[in-house]
Amino acid sequence: MARRTKADAAATREALLDAAEAVFLEKGVARTSLEQIARHAGLTRGAVYWHFKNKADLFQAMLGRVRMPFQELVQELGDPGLVDAPLEAIRLACLSGFERLERPRYRRVHAILIHHCEVFGDIDPLALQNEMASEACGALIDYFACAARLGQLRDDLAPECAAKLLQAMLSGLFHDWLRNHESFSLVTRGGELVRTQLALMSATSR
Repeated sequence: MARRTKADAAATREALLDAAEAVFLEKGVARTSLEQIARHAGLTRGAVYWHFKNKADLFQAMLGRVRMPFQELVQELGDPGLVDAPLEAIRLACLSGFERLERPRYRRVHAILIHHCEVFGDIDPLALQNEMASEACGALIDYFACAARLGQLRDDLAPECAAKLLQAMLSGLFHDWLRNHESFSLVTRGGELVRTQLALMSATSR
């Protein structure tokens, strides 16, 4: 019985997060109430407060379902040989990230964060975006620094500059795709652009 209760609680929490995605995307975060989210999920407002302290807590949990720390993307590849091939690790991790972003949930939540969220109470979308960008840039610098130590990065390109160049390209690509995700495949175009940029950064390009 206890196992069933725990499973039911987990299912309720997921239903609330699913409802939050749908209502936030339709109305925007600031204009959405917890009552609306509960009603959309077919639950009571009390159920929301059982699982989340407030709307900011629910919002953070929604984001948590789609967070993709760069280091985790690399680790999930499960290829120990990538330790000596940091540029290939970057390429494959980016490709894995593109594949996830094309999943509806990942696309919806990122669309909410970027296009449907205003500063509201404890929710600051710019601060959250900056935190995610800083985390990704830091990981990229580490991988480009490793490539430099192994003689795989152009000697006239600093790891910090390489990371910022790649991140700027990724950001522009993602925003273009998110505005009209049916206009092109993020996996196809993104894979091509990342492969091209990394080839230009490689020591073999000189």
